[in-house]
Amino acid sequence: MKKTLFLIFLFLAAASGISQVLKPIEWKVELSNENPQVGDEVEIRFKSKIEENWYLYSSDFDPDLGPMLTEFTFNENETYELVGETEPVGAKKKYDSLWEGEYTYFKKAGLFVQKVKILKEDFSITGSYSYQVCSDIDGKCIPFDDEFSLGKTTNKSDIKKKAESTAEESGSLWSILITAFLAGLVALLTPCVYPMIPITVSIFLKQSKSRKEGIGKALIYGVSIIVFFSLLGFLISLIWGFTALNELSTHWLFNLIIFSVFILFALSFFGLFEITLPSGLVTKIDRQADRGGLVGIFFMAITLVLVSFSCTFPIVGTALINTLSGGSIIEGTTAMFGFSLAFAIPFTGFAIFPAWLKSMPESGGWLNSVKVVLGFLELALALKFLSVADLAYHWGILDREVFIALWITIFGLLGLYLIGKIKLKSDTDSNKISVARLILAICTFAFTISLIPGLWGAPLKSLSGFLPPMATHNFNLLEAEAGGNTCEEPKYADLLHWPHGLQGYFDYEQAVACAKEQGKPIFIDFTGHGCVNCREMEQRVWSDPAVLKRLSENFVLVALYVDDRTKLPESEWYQSSYDGKTKKTIGQQNADFQINRFNNNAQPFYVILNEDEELLVKPKAYNLDVSAFVDFLDKALENHRKNTVL
Repeated sequence: MKKTLFLIFLFLAAASGISQVLKPIEWKVELSNENPQVGDEVEIRFKSKIEENWYLYSSDFDPDLGPMLTEFTFNENETYELVGETEPVGAKKKYDSLWEGEYTYFKKAGLFVQKVKILKEDFSITGSYSYQVCSDIDGKCIPFDDEFSLGKTTNKSDIKKKAESTAEESGSLWSILITAFLAGLVALLTPCVYPMIPITVSIFLKQSKSRKEGIGKALIYGVSIIVFFSLLGFLISLIWGFTALNELSTHWLFNLIIFSVFILFALSFFGLFEITLPSGLVTKIDRQADRGGLVGIFFMAITLVLVSFSCTFPIVGTALINTLSGGSIIEGTTAMFGFSLAFAIPFTGFAIFPAWLKSMPESGGWLNSVKVVLGFLELALALKFLSVADLAYHWGILDREVFIALWITIFGLLGLYLIGKIKLKSDTDSNKISVARLILAICTFAFTISLIPGLWGAPLKSLSGFLPPMATHNFNLLEAEAGGNTCEEPKYADLLHWPHGLQGYFDYEQAVACAKEQGKPIFIDFTGHGCVNCREMEQRVWSDPAVLKRLSENFVLVALYVDDRTKLPESEWYQSSYDGKTKKTIGQQNADFQINRFNNNAQPFYVILNEDEELLVKPKAYNLDVSAFVDFLDKALENHRKNTVL
């Protein structure tokens, strides 16, 4: 009996290993009001539950970036009308160095909202949605498409009660908190703030009857700073709202405005002018600080914030701009809490341990140097926002090599400033530089020199998150044509392309016909526009000379994009035997072919067949081991010569 159970277990384990069709996401589609009346505006809520270690691409980033957006299609009829666009709620934002751009996504749970107006008592809302989920573990990316139906005739058991709002991922909030905290530490080193630390602490200790009372006042002072900044972040996020900030962050005009603001910040740090608040406002707040008691301490904290405005505003403004682009009240409040926490710690810490005040470096010219260095960094970061606007509006004024040349200039000047070859009016006269400043100068010059190869097309992978896409580079001396084996002009060549100069097909039938004509095996690349690991395989494995030589000389290549939205002529549509749905696009038909023929729906997925469409070797998935990929190709070629199939 035990032996029988063991054999059954082995069979089930083997079956589970063979089955590769995954769907790590569940959807629920519901109305915000289950019984709307004619004339009512209601929300359709598309809710997704995403398995651990998977994420769903959102719908509100540049569709030309690469990843597959979540898209919703509604079948129009006379019973309802759409109000506005479908909006994602609470999507995260991330810059991907491979795509060289920002995309938005959901983890664990996703929510999209579409407002509709009900026009008839008996209404019917139907449509479909397509999307892509990817794995954090092995990089699999899987496209899907589903249908939905809502209305009076819809079974109410299918319409679930209102779920809780999508929770913010704790990891993202921690990242925001730490980044803002570091920004607060930088703000402490500015000339407007640093000298105020010992002065303020001394006031608390001298005005208090006991050390305990002084510590208490300092704690209240620190808490007041945190409350003021956190309230500021909350109000800014609340006024702008969830989706407004999301839309603004990707809009060319918003990025152009932020570019201008960063330039102003840089010029302010260079000492050209100071960003100040009206003196009357500062005076009124300062009078309130003289009242004493808890209220006086609170206004004393606000006075410090306002007096230091010219130094802290560029830094806190940068922190807000970079964190609030996600459009979340929680994120905005968290950012300001982190900033103010770092800002408040010294005032309370030194009050508790006054002996530490003696170890503080004295104020001097080094504080101004900190401001100037921050000015150079603000100038460099400003170009990133101009680049976003440039790409969105196709101005062509900030191509990749221009961007790199400007960065080389900025960081080169920073290096010269650090070694004292460049001085500004606000700098003190000194012929000596500190060891720390010398080390920073060496690092700056090293970074500047490392940028130079990028002018001739070097990928600069570690900086691809900041640089414009390689496609904007006007010349590239490093890329060569690899070639390939084709018999006729590939279909869809005007839409799809092979990397590294390889030549191949994008239609399976064309590839099979050419393979029979040339007597060569067929290399099938199941890929996708939004497949991160597909691009990584192309950049890190296919770019190897040994791999390129084999692909270009020994195989007929065919890339089958499973997420391409190009609609085919109606005569080429068919109903899938797998899910019963009509496949109308290139991507749908390629994905259906992968599932039905190879029982797999993840990308990248590499298959090698002979000209009779028989499997030569076991298919291969994502693996960055170049030698393993070469062995995979060589084994297929050997089996093809021996006429051996699996």
